[in-house]
Amino acid sequence: MKKLTVHLFVFDTMSDWEYGHLIAGLNNPQFQKTPGRFKVKTVSLNEKPIQTMGGLRVTPDLTLDKIKPGSSGMLVLPGGTAWDKKKNIEAAQLAADFLAKGTPVAAICGATAGLARTGLLDDVPHTSNSKEYIVATGYKGAAFFRNKPAVKSGNLITASAMSPLEFAREVFSALDAYSEATLAAWYSLYKTGNAKYFEALMKPV
Repeated sequence: MKKLTVHLFVFDTMSDWEYGHLIAGLNNPQFQKTPGRFKVKTVSLNEKPIQTMGGLRVTPDLTLDKIKPGSSGMLVLPGGTAWDKKKNIEAAQLAADFLAKGTPVAAICGATAGLARTGLLDDVPHTSNSKEYIVATGYKGAAFFRNKPAVKSGNLITASAMSPLEFAREVFSALDAYSEATLAAWYSLYKTGNAKYFEALMKPV
């Protein structure tokens, strides 16, 4: 079985909580429609280890210039204060290339601001941490802002920093990682903590 590679952009100040559910779900074959179909690779501006906001050191698998839209299943852009300092421009430009070639991109928190500055949110429905936050980038897409935890528009997924569950759910749905029933049970379990959803999750599909 040929694996579908999802590339996670990693950088100093990356917000640990925003991508945890997402990469754990993709790396763990349990409950997946096609178990073991996905693999996650980390990608960065250079080969040096990065340090997340939580202090974790991550050594990238490869650099941005080594990946192409045709060899990737999705580019995931977590948030982090680096975006607010107008860094990670190369990652936003790569996202533009991915979208132009029809390859999905998922951005959360500060990464949405990076996409906004690149003009990628000027004419597509999207969300972010708040309307005030994204408008402060000076972009032209305010009319397309949606006050929702996460928004999928074509091949682009955007989410608020406070909505890592919804972010992961949209990614899993876009990649067809789980059946609808399994995805609904997974989301409800982590959203509510109600044990009945764990029972639903464990039921054979």
